Amino acid sequence: MASHIVGYPRMGPKRELKFALESFWDGKSTAEDLQKVSADLRSAIWKQMSEAGTKYIPSNTFAHYDQVLDTTAMLGAVPPRYGYTGGEIGLDVYFSMARGNASVPAMEMTKWFDTNYHYIVPELGPEVNFSYASHKAVNEYKEAKALGVETVPVLVGPVSYLLLSKAAKGVEKSFDLLSLLPKVLAVYKEVITELKAAGATWIQLDEPVLVMDLEGHKLEAFTAAYAELESTLSGLNVLVETYFADIPAEAYKTLTSLKGVTAYGFDLVRGTKTLDLVKSSFPAGKYLFAGVVDGRNIWANDFAASLSTLQELEGVVGKDKLVVSTSCSLLHTAVDLVNETKLDDEIKSWLAFAAQKVVEVNALAKALAGHKDEALFSANAAALASRRSSPRVTNEGVQKAAAALKGSDHRRATNVSARLDAQQKKLNLPILPTTTIGSFPQTVELRRVRREYKAKKVSEEDYVKAMKEEIKKVVDLQEELDIDVLVHGEPERNDMVEYFGEQLSGFAFTANGWVQSYGSRCVKPPVIYGDVSRPKAMTVFWSAMAQSMTSRPMKGMLTGPVTILNWSFVRNDQPRHETCYQIALAIKDEVEDLEKGGIGVIQIDEAALREGLPLRKSEHAFYLDWAVHSFRITNCGVQDSTQIHTHMCYSHFNDIIHSIIDMDADVITIENSRSDEKLLSVFREGVKYGAGIGPGVYDIHSPRIPSTEEIAERVNKMLAVLEQNILWVNPDCGLKTRKYTEVKPALKNMVDAAKLIRSQLASAK
Repeated sequence: MASHIVGYPRMGPKRELKFALESFWDGKSTAEDLQKVSADLRSAIWKQMSEAGTKYIPSNTFAHYDQVLDTTAMLGAVPPRYGYTGGEIGLDVYFSMARGNASVPAMEMTKWFDTNYHYIVPELGPEVNFSYASHKAVNEYKEAKALGVETVPVLVGPVSYLLLSKAAKGVEKSFDLLSLLPKVLAVYKEVITELKAAGATWIQLDEPVLVMDLEGHKLEAFTAAYAELESTLSGLNVLVETYFADIPAEAYKTLTSLKGVTAYGFDLVRGTKTLDLVKSSFPAGKYLFAGVVDGRNIWANDFAASLSTLQELEGVVGKDKLVVSTSCSLLHTAVDLVNETKLDDEIKSWLAFAAQKVVEVNALAKALAGHKDEALFSANAAALASRRSSPRVTNEGVQKAAAALKGSDHRRATNVSARLDAQQKKLNLPILPTTTIGSFPQTVELRRVRREYKAKKVSEEDYVKAMKEEIKKVVDLQEELDIDVLVHGEPERNDMVEYFGEQLSGFAFTANGWVQSYGSRCVKPPVIYGDVSRPKAMTVFWSAMAQSMTSRPMKGMLTGPVTILNWSFVRNDQPRHETCYQIALAIKDEVEDLEKGGIGVIQIDEAALREGLPLRKSEHAFYLDWAVHSFRITNCGVQDSTQIHTHMCYSHFNDIIHSIIDMDADVITIENSRSDEKLLSVFREGVKYGAGIGPGVYDIHSPRIPSTEEIAERVNKMLAVLEQNILWVNPDCGLKTRKYTEVKPALKNMVDAAKLIRSQLASAK
């Protein structure tokens, strides 16, 4: 029985790629240095999978930024502003598209489906001159072959690529991206032909958009695309992989009828209804790649349940046509449990990271073939039983408090207009008030102090002193820049979720459980294994300290319950919304303690609310109802004069704008600049928004420093659709990943732009 891995984490067990990328970007190492680190990591991954017995090992899943940007490079679809003139695309053009450079901004970045991973959105139009401009897929296949490892080259499928793209600036909104399919397919044919010539016998085409709600003409595009590729694909075994949700019946019918396709991959963890489709109608003679090992969470597989499912499927598709697989790429989970030193043995026994999931896939394949590892299966059953019965998992008081939430919608008693009046009397802010999103640059020295404090090499007294000095520096800088509502810079926090999880019960933390978010940015999601509560105040000490340093309003900074949930590895033994309500009650306690501590502006970030939106429209209403309700629970008890902010990150917001309004925050700051100000279009289309709103005026994920004039132009565009008395001026996101040499001039220009517009508005009266 064969086994398959959809994809694997790229960063390395100790984030080797992250550090190599940042060294290269900072000019401290060469392209050759970066390529060597990458090649070493790829080699180790292929060797690991091969030694575990994996038959279908992926190649070309190792990206220096993301796999969609790799596809843009392969197709030569470089926007004109990057000065690309043809030939093989090098790292300079590649990283300029991802990060921008001194003269031009980066391309838009958005969430990859409903994950915390991001991709760079292709900018396409009728004038794009597609050409085969990156031979990475073929080169990596040859690289693995030279090491003695036969791999399955993985490409983002042509239809998914186009449907994940956007029309470039200046292109008519009515432009149909699918009209570019013939030009795109011409390049795919070249790539596939070259892969065949190199000796490839299998190819994997990822078409994840098939799990979305697709109109008929989009499904027809799949049929047309694969009919066009059929002769080129001849002689290859072709796997079309889907993941992240159930595949709708019509899409299933389209997929299983595609020309030239040998195998179909399905997520059977998040797509349990797909099982019924497979059982009722699966094409004879085709392979089923059954994704029974969860690629998006870190819980050990239930071997008995998975084996039962696989045996049932074996009766449908045949023993020689069933392949055991992961539900999706393992990119979304941590790398290797072997590296964990912080987790105790009990919790560790409940988990499986990417390396362990490779073992799980192969163990299930061997068991299905009649070679069951009895010791491994017994240990798995014991670990699952331990988790079910552990007293650490359940807290009756928390469960009762969460159950008592039913029957109330937890809205603040006064409407937002009256609250804003009460807040203005207290805060006395100018029009177009300026603020930042929360974090300030985290210097090497700051990280060192925090690391040494955790390792008990620095006393608590010295740690607090160092943090106080950093907070004072950040407060003084903001006052010098004349920012209106200040932040303390979050020097005590490595991560906006990890910091809170470490202080809440029901959470466990890893030492090296890093997961890539975008580029070199990695996060270390906490593990929610049990009921959640707040034993003591988490942020009041630091916020009160910062407020004592200034007469200006100081924001208390919290992470909201939905974001903590969506950016954690969440327990899978109860519904997600029940866990979210528990977190909401813990954050509510913190909000009320901040208010008692004299903090009059409190930001509760819900950066990940949109990313948790289910992929199918039929499931949107239920998710948005409990997610928005969870946010309202956190702040329903504060006074009218306490201003509640929230922040949302890179994503598509227009389709949930009414739910955002229903959150009933006093002020929302939201990404806007990198997405070509798409957010503003919803207000142009007539949506009325009465609360404060700060669409980001510049992109913090690029080192580029925007001019005062550029920011002022953005603010004027906002004023064309938003009232001046509700508009805030702020960056897109937190400043943690930037350097002070970038932050100071960018914020100065932002404040100057706000003052310029204020004076223009005053003159116009």
